Amino acid sequence: MNLLGIILQAAAGGGNAWSGLMMMVVIIAIFYFFMIRPQQKRQKDITKAREALKPGDKVVTAGGIYGKIKEIGDVYMLLEIADGVRIRIDKASVFASNEDAQQQQK
Repeated sequence: MNLLGIILQAAAGGGNAWSGLMMMVVIIAIFYFFMIRPQQKRQKDITKAREALKPGDKVVTAGGIYGKIKEIGDVYMLLEIADGVRIRIDKASVFASNEDAQQQQK
């Protein structure tokens, strides 16, 4: 019997109303601790890494473009991807840290 079958049997098992409510609370807690909370933590780590970037750091964009940060604005970054070639990108599209970018370029 799979986990869903066990949960359904426990919820429909004719027990008091508290057992059904308790099962719902347990399911919500499982979703929170195994899905929602880790995703929030990863998002905070990514945000901290983006805030720590400064001009001169090497980065990789979500589209796979390698470059060096030349300027940082409120919502954009100016990347130099080749000598004299600069592009403006959204800050949210930078995912790799400068260590990752440096290892990939070597």
